[in-house]
Amino acid sequence: MSQHDVEVPGNADDTSPAPQVRAEALDSAGVHDQHAAAPGRTPLDAAVVAAPEVVSNSFGEYVRAWAKRVRSGESGVLPVLGGLVAIIVIFQVQEPVFLSAGNLINLLVQGAVFMLLGMGEVFALLLGEIDLSIGYVAGVGAVIVAAVVAYPHSWPWWAGIAAGLAATTAIGALQGALITRLHLPSFVVTLAGLLGWEGVMIFIVDSSGSGSGGTIRISNNILNDVVNGNMSPIAGWILMALVVGLFASFTVFRDSRRRAGGLVTPPVGAMLLKIIIVAAAGIVLVVLANTNRGVLVPLRGVPWVVPLLLGVLGLWSFLLGRTRYGRYVYAIGGNPEAARRAGVNLTRIRTVAFALSGLTAGLAGIVYESRLGSISINIDGGTLVLYAVAAAVIGGTSLFGGRGKPLHAVLGGLVIAVIYNGLGLLGVGAATEYIATALVLLAAVTVDAVARRGRTLGTS
Repeated sequence: MSQHDVEVPGNADDTSPAPQVRAEALDSAGVHDQHAAAPGRTPLDAAVVAAPEVVSNSFGEYVRAWAKRVRSGESGVLPVLGGLVAIIVIFQVQEPVFLSAGNLINLLVQGAVFMLLGMGEVFALLLGEIDLSIGYVAGVGAVIVAAVVAYPHSWPWWAGIAAGLAATTAIGALQGALITRLHLPSFVVTLAGLLGWEGVMIFIVDSSGSGSGGTIRISNNILNDVVNGNMSPIAGWILMALVVGLFASFTVFRDSRRRAGGLVTPPVGAMLLKIIIVAAAGIVLVVLANTNRGVLVPLRGVPWVVPLLLGVLGLWSFLLGRTRYGRYVYAIGGNPEAARRAGVNLTRIRTVAFALSGLTAGLAGIVYESRLGSISINIDGGTLVLYAVAAAVIGGTSLFGGRGKPLHAVLGGLVIAVIYNGLGLLGVGAATEYIATALVLLAAVTVDAVARRGRTLGTS
């Protein structure tokens, strides 16, 4: 068993040699015999599908290789981006206010919970598992924060958040331990968690002494401002410049170091295009947020939940995409037995993944209660977990394990938020909202299944 058995195609460029040694680069790019043996596909074609930079010396070659990769079934986030644009166009035609600054920022805030829950669910899905308890785990974290911060306990807001996140992380680790050490199905363990943690949440509210009618109100201004507060316009520009600057610096440093070491690196044009896209997206976001969205009083600035989302997205993307732990997660999701034979500690990696899922759920719970200004025992954790799975899958994460990114959950959560926001503007009832979301989810799974079939058959 070679070390490449535990490499993931998405991170294969971390070990690939220089472009001129293309024959040797095939295996390092995650191209194994089964890819090359696919009908009508040569080893070089397989390399293009796995990583276009392996066979690209210029930006033009990179674009052509990327296009061939898309035709081969590796479409990445293109389907969800195309679907998102189509949905936005439909709603804008039906309701011109849809693309107004106020509504766009509002739907971004609305989708924050879906995005965070989806990023938590990604950790389980990458392993070929599922976490059905994530909605009520978020609820447990939220009621713990609200209960200890409210009177009569009156903890500092940061201590309350720490307690809530510690509890949800421990819950995730406990469920992960049951799944990995007792070899219980994740479906059964987390289904039990869906029921059990709802009971724990109700118990905490009833015994907290601060709940009235099953609801704990958030009186702390900082907790309320997580979603309802806004940065000053100048602070938004400073944040945008810092984020884009850090992204550009990291990208340039990484590619320069790889190029100096003779490793496979995307062309400079591709690197610059990524930086330009990120900068353009940041500028558009800040311009929209700094536009006056108020009706009776002025309302400007980037909501505080946006940097929270960006921070979680960046941290989890780095963890899964640039660390050994992340490579092991993808390896286990792709082939658990091969990963085990290569020396990967499956028990530890999977348990940590469920703990991280719980931690992310805790953050989602805080955002949820901040947006409402309270947390109630009536939180629908069952529906929230369905949205979490839907966000991850709609964005492009595979239900079969081994393929997906935190960005996929963010895009999928944005799609769900757009659907609900747009249908809400049109005055459509909940029934149509559920049906529309179901159809989008079904379409996403169909695209995933067709793409997998195309990669297996080696079609172009």
